[in-house]
Amino acid sequence: MRSPAALGIWQRALLLRGTRIRLSPSMRSITISSSNGFMDSMKVKVAARHFSYRTLFHTILILAFLLPFVFILTAVVTLEGVNKCSSLDCLGRRLGPKFLGRSGDGSEKVVKDLSKLLEQVNSEEIPDGLKLPESFNEFLSDMKNNQYDAKTFALRLKATMEIMHREIKRSKLAEQLHKHYAATSIPKGLHCLSLRLTDEYSSNAQARKQLPPPESLPLLSDNSYHHFVLATDNILAASVVATSVVRSSLKPEKVVFHVITDKKTYPGMHSWFALNPLPSAIIEVKGVHQFDWLTRENVPFLEAIENHHGVRNHYHGKHSLGTNDADNPRIFASKLQARSPKYISLLNHLRIYLPELFPNLNKVVFLDDDIVVQRDLSPLWEIDLFGKVNGAVETCTGEDSWVMGKRLRTYFNFSHPLIANKLDPDECAWAYGMNIFDLNAWRKTNIRESFHYWVKENLKSNLTLWKLGTLPPALIAFRGYVHPIESSWHLLGLGYQEKTNLDSVRKAAVIHYNGQCKPWLEIGYKHLQSFWTRHVNYSNDFIRNCHILDPQ
Repeated sequence: MRSPAALGIWQRALLLRGTRIRLSPSMRSITISSSNGFMDSMKVKVAARHFSYRTLFHTILILAFLLPFVFILTAVVTLEGVNKCSSLDCLGRRLGPKFLGRSGDGSEKVVKDLSKLLEQVNSEEIPDGLKLPESFNEFLSDMKNNQYDAKTFALRLKATMEIMHREIKRSKLAEQLHKHYAATSIPKGLHCLSLRLTDEYSSNAQARKQLPPPESLPLLSDNSYHHFVLATDNILAASVVATSVVRSSLKPEKVVFHVITDKKTYPGMHSWFALNPLPSAIIEVKGVHQFDWLTRENVPFLEAIENHHGVRNHYHGKHSLGTNDADNPRIFASKLQARSPKYISLLNHLRIYLPELFPNLNKVVFLDDDIVVQRDLSPLWEIDLFGKVNGAVETCTGEDSWVMGKRLRTYFNFSHPLIANKLDPDECAWAYGMNIFDLNAWRKTNIRESFHYWVKENLKSNLTLWKLGTLPPALIAFRGYVHPIESSWHLLGLGYQEKTNLDSVRKAAVIHYNGQCKPWLEIGYKHLQSFWTRHVNYSNDFIRNCHILDPQ
């Protein structure tokens, strides 16, 4: 139906052509007549307009239901903004251009163009003497002031990134070097502890009492007991190892500890264990000078090491020489660790002489001084080594490839023909630090002679066969004599792997802080120190007076 206004316009148009129109008062009929006789009259009925109350009610009801949603949708769009919306309206605005093959804001094209530009400048050399900004704000300001073109922007961005990368690399290398110096130095507290205990040895008869007491001497060679051997000059570390073994043992009265130290540390070490006996366990403390067998004739390679011109420079020289920005910080850390002076000390080589030092013992467990025992180790004596000499955890399997991904290629220089012809680079390595040794089986081998031979060969080749401490010659000497044991017995890497899984640490029988970050040092990883510090008696007078404080 046409509106009255529309009908008025139509009516005026017909009048101009000689046609008259009349509307009924009720607007229900229209009469059209012509003056030319062609159309006398025409009556058109218009349908009645019916608008029921039911329809009106339903319309109002629908509007009442929809209006709140329209209001909420409008509010969401307003608050979230066009680019950060999650409503259906925004979703349509985002997906619509993509369905039509167009990008909504052109950002994808910008990224593609920038990537293409960066690839182009990747092979270009950075101009010498190019002055670069030292911060992002300076870079942004410089870019605005000089109105870079796209290529200049990309080239300066590349130069800035490369300089930042080199600076970060230098910082990491410097960090590793500082850690090395911290790890090879003696903390003031530990030095104080050794001096005070040494003084106590000279002035206190109780500190000089015989260890073990005379009635327990026969037990030092009783093979029905569990014998542990520890060689160290670190009194506090020795205390933690022995304490953790006894606390974890189901039968501490069956534990015999043989602590070996150097002549300088012997008085202090003896004083500590004399004044702080471990309940039920038997402790023996001996200095290397008290073993008649340890002569230069029986240990020939020590003299060779002392007289070799390259050894002192290697272990005591300037360790930063020969490094550059291309070095991997973790590899550099390994090289530094291998240059620790402890690797040319007699204490570090004592384990290769265990059959001669303890001629009456059949089996011993050798422990490093940077370990903590968390589980009873007596089942180690029940493991059948099947005629092998050394029960050890292999280090070529496991989730952590940095700690448990070590094969012979990790330790040896396979470009040297002597190594290439003798060893397989893919052969699995194993761990020193917690080993069960069958001394009876060992005495039937030439392991010691093989060890001496390879140490001398490395000296003759000017340390080019290997440079990673005392483990490499042992890896060769014990070839064919190692029996793998379950990896849960020995967890490694707590001294250089900050992201060690804490659940694995809790479950391991022995945890090993091998690496630079020892738990008694300031550089030790704080979240891993508590497994070690729980075995330190911080109420002890000597520890308190030397200000050895609990890190927590």
